[in-house]
Amino acid sequence: MSAIIEYLKSPELVVKVQEFFGIEYLHAHRDGKIDSSVRDGEVNGKAGLAKRGQQQVANGDLSSLDEDSSSSSSTSSGNGCDKHQIGKDKPYRVTNKFWYYLFIIGTELGDEIFYATFIPFWFWNIDSAVGRRVIMVWSAVMYVGQSLKDIIRWPRPGFPVSRLQKKWGLEYGMPSTHAMVSVAIPFSVLIYTYDRYIFSLPAGLAFAVIWCAVICFSRVYLGMHSVLDILAGLVLVVTLMIPLIPIVDKLDYIIVTSSWSPIPVLAVSILLIVFYPDSGIWTPTRGDTALTVSVCAGLEIGAWLHYMLGDFRPPANPPPYEVIWPSYAMMGMLLLRTVLGLCCIVATRAFGKSISYAFVCFLLGRDKNELRQSENTLQNKNKIIVELSYKFFACAMIGFNTQYLLPNVFKLLRIGRPDFYTEI
Repeated sequence: MSAIIEYLKSPELVVKVQEFFGIEYLHAHRDGKIDSSVRDGEVNGKAGLAKRGQQQVANGDLSSLDEDSSSSSSTSSGNGCDKHQIGKDKPYRVTNKFWYYLFIIGTELGDEIFYATFIPFWFWNIDSAVGRRVIMVWSAVMYVGQSLKDIIRWPRPGFPVSRLQKKWGLEYGMPSTHAMVSVAIPFSVLIYTYDRYIFSLPAGLAFAVIWCAVICFSRVYLGMHSVLDILAGLVLVVTLMIPLIPIVDKLDYIIVTSSWSPIPVLAVSILLIVFYPDSGIWTPTRGDTALTVSVCAGLEIGAWLHYMLGDFRPPANPPPYEVIWPSYAMMGMLLLRTVLGLCCIVATRAFGKSISYAFVCFLLGRDKNELRQSENTLQNKNKIIVELSYKFFACAMIGFNTQYLLPNVFKLLRIGRPDFYTEI
């Protein structure tokens, strides 16, 4: 078993997957090994880097270590070869553009830009009841996955892997939260919509499987995860979703209909962020986790306010319902809602960040510009407090406006989505 784990974890296996999909290493043998002269040059060149790296990790500064690793290794061998560059050239060549662009698009399905467009689009144009449940599953899965990254602390694939993407490079690799999201979002959408609407289950399953496969393969293709990271993420998310799906279904109804639910929702959200596991060094995962938790809290509080004001009512008829496909006029309204709403979301984020950042800096007695430019380390407690606070406030505002404020604005402008069935 240990031999299998080491094989699935090995960077050489990542190289083989990359080569299978058209990445040609310029110094590679057919078995995916790098020339011994290149490997020896890099190993020897890392001797000085290791000592500096240990000192930086001890100080809790991962970002400077990453920068030193990049700059130092670029001159580690006589021919200037390292993990990412050969002189000024890349050590690989993309020979299949189809896989390259497919996987670049696929990896963005687990990025903040996708969340910022998909979540509002679903709430404004499809079904907020399904949307809230999906986001609650997504938030719980992301919290567990990101926490485990900072507890396990396994690095991402190293030499001889070339990374085609640098984003998320400061995060640990095990488990892959991209792999977890690739299951959590499409399959929770499928489960919750199938419980409410009449549509083809095989078509939905095929779409979800393709969605999941593209994201998972993209992470190995880009050199950001080992095969073991992906498999662990898939096993973990399936294990989590078995109890989560029914629990979330009941929990959403309780939160929306209970009189005092905003208090525990806010309290639990803040506690989850405050008591996030300590990784020992600074990573961006804690801030990303605060984003997911606060968006979920804002959405649920917005739905609760809708219910308390009588906007949400129990369904007249029980599900499942027929899918009502939009007419041309409805498509025009859909586009108008989406464009106008996304502009408001961008403005909400900018306003929420500016106000909350300045306010928390004022409470701490720190200059906001000076703090913003300071280092990202665990010792810089003030910056951590400020960034977590503004992310919580700004993202909770985004969630609240997505569920409550903007739908009401759309109705005032007479471009609102018709509530065909029910929103609870």
